[in-house]
Amino acid sequence: MSEHRHAPSTWADLLAAGRLPRFALICLGVWLNAADALVTATIMPSVGADLGGYAFFSWSVAGFLLGAILAGASAGRFSEIVGLRPATVMAGLVLTAGCVLSALAPGMGLFLLGRVVQGAGSGWMSGLAMVAIAFLFPERHLGRIFAAVAAVWGLATILGPLLGGLLAAAGSWRTVFWIFAAQAALFAVAARFLLPREATPAQAATVPWRQLGLLCLAVAAIGCADMIQRPGLALALVGLGLGLLVWLLRFDRRATHRLLPRMAANLGAVPGAGYAAMFFLTATSIGFLIYGPALLQQLHGLTPLAAGYAVAAHAMAWTLAAFVVSGATPQTGDRWIRLGAACILAGPILLALVMREAAVPLVIAAAVIMGAGFGFSSALMNRRVLAALPDEDRAIGSSALIAVRQTGEAVGAAIAGATANLAGFGAGLTLISARSTALWVFIAALPLALAGAMAAWRMTRLPHGEDGQGTGG
Repeated sequence: MSEHRHAPSTWADLLAAGRLPRFALICLGVWLNAADALVTATIMPSVGADLGGYAFFSWSVAGFLLGAILAGASAGRFSEIVGLRPATVMAGLVLTAGCVLSALAPGMGLFLLGRVVQGAGSGWMSGLAMVAIAFLFPERHLGRIFAAVAAVWGLATILGPLLGGLLAAAGSWRTVFWIFAAQAALFAVAARFLLPREATPAQAATVPWRQLGLLCLAVAAIGCADMIQRPGLALALVGLGLGLLVWLLRFDRRATHRLLPRMAANLGAVPGAGYAAMFFLTATSIGFLIYGPALLQQLHGLTPLAAGYAVAAHAMAWTLAAFVVSGATPQTGDRWIRLGAACILAGPILLALVMREAAVPLVIAAAVIMGAGFGFSSALMNRRVLAALPDEDRAIGSSALIAVRQTGEAVGAAIAGATANLAGFGAGLTLISARSTALWVFIAALPLALAGAMAAWRMTRLPHGEDGQGTGG
């Protein structure tokens, strides 16, 4: 295994030895996960007008997230029970079924059911992609693989809204779901031939139902908070959801059949500190992604398209920064992680200062700094956590990389939503409410950013161990 760890890493070496088809399959799965959410957000006004469901806009996001988080959290255990290849094929088929349901929906009820099914397929797909990366590629390639994943996300950020906008303008929003159904079916067929069946170690066929039930209740509470217009009740539901997540961590640590790695709740271990950093740092940025376009339109007079691409600068900076650090060694990687966490911490501070009155280029610069912070740190945190996981926890630990971030996204969205409503956003977008929201949404993100930066710093101060560092090649 040491020759794998210390051999030079190049893009040519990454794609050699039959790894190219599997690498392409992983990129397709990431594309489907990223572009589906972005395209759907773009076409939702057309969906609401056609199906009469404007009151259920937030349910389309909450339902997708509920399915995605539950599936993502269980993806590692799923792969251990049935094998990586059958699990991945099933993920593609579930996403296909969800897209078909939404495409055929005669009303909002079936459409929302389709979104939940899409979330489950997407969550399994993204979680199993992390499992495949952990088990099918040598550790020396992880930095470049995660950089490629960031590049696919950046591409989806540009092409997703464009595709959705063009089809919505043509009155063909259902075509979006047929396109993604075809891609998901292709993914399922390709997985059948490209993935080995027994990539993950076989485990007893026991599903941690109690932990999944607690996770379901926590995500449901957080999802409801994001949809409630009463800020006090919304914040109470966020608190309830966070309390249930803490209970889940404590219960899971003592359980015989676990949902998460045993070290997930231990901030003194690399996985625990890493998951905490991912959770809080992801929660930090979601307020800008949700409210940035509306604030830029109201406060700076940008068109919807221009505002969308101003926000997309965040994702593009993430992608470019990920490529900059893709060849980092473990020691230099720790320094990049600390720099990234500092940039993310600076993000809400700078946005609170410049969003209301400064020139648009300064707003974009603040977004770029925060996006670059994710690019500098996210892939390297993934690599650090994977290297620290013992062999028996690699499947569930790798799939948790996605579920933890998606849960942080849900928590951050709920906190941002409650804060924005307190600032007057819920009563209507006016100059006064926009100015107030542009301050308080980012101030509310500061405690999250600080907690994430502290966890990231703690993780990088821990020693690099040898356990769990090997991966197959």
